[in-house]
Amino acid sequence: MIIIQIFDAHLHIIDPRFPLKKNQGYLPPTFTCADYQKRISHLDVIGGAVVSGSFQAFDQEYLIDALQQLGSGFVGVTQLPPETPDEKILDLNKKGVKAVRFNVKRGGSATLKELERMAKRVYDLARWHVELYIEAKDLAEIHPVLSRLPAVSIDHLGLTKEGFPVLLDLAEKGVKIKATGFGRVELDVCKAIREITAVNPDALMFGTDLPSTRAPRVFQDSDINLIVDAAGEKMTEKIMWGNASAWYQR
Repeated sequence: MIIIQIFDAHLHIIDPRFPLKKNQGYLPPTFTCADYQKRISHLDVIGGAVVSGSFQAFDQEYLIDALQQLGSGFVGVTQLPPETPDEKILDLNKKGVKAVRFNVKRGGSATLKELERMAKRVYDLARWHVELYIEAKDLAEIHPVLSRLPAVSIDHLGLTKEGFPVLLDLAEKGVKIKATGFGRVELDVCKAIREITAVNPDALMFGTDLPSTRAPRVFQDSDINLIVDAAGEKMTEKIMWGNASAWYQR
């Protein structure tokens, strides 16, 4: 495996000191900041995005604690109720939160009916973007809305082969796509990477998806080699570092 500087655009911290809520009967195993740091210690990770999961709902305490532990270079992706005051959003921004997530697949977040209003609001307030955990097959229905939003990313290559042309169209229009969760997608990862980079070389952002909760296969170091094989070393540097660092550190 080649050594490349990494901005890990998608990771979860699961700390039992903070509230966890069952999602569809599921509670994840513990995965602390120390667990994460041990797992990636041999990789050149110098920043990343801690992403709130369905099982963390609207808790902010765990996220702020994780950012303090992980230190400079790491930012947060939270979930917020739509009635969150402006002051709260601005305070979270000062503490390193840079995006709000809509978990369409699992729930635990605000709903899609709040997407457009909230996306424009957080962007205007703090230059945040919105992140969607959604299957590509469900994108066509909200494509007009997504096309109007100022800044959007989509998790895990959109998960499904069905709807991938819609994902590709959104990538061409400037939507960011996370090259994450290869063990949970239902498509040809190499083919997807090649097609997305062809329409927009700035679109793809690598993430480990650690600890890969509920995934049939967890992240493996060989997933990085898969990106190299699909995209080549020069493009891999953008996918592993340049695209995500520019996106999250705006």
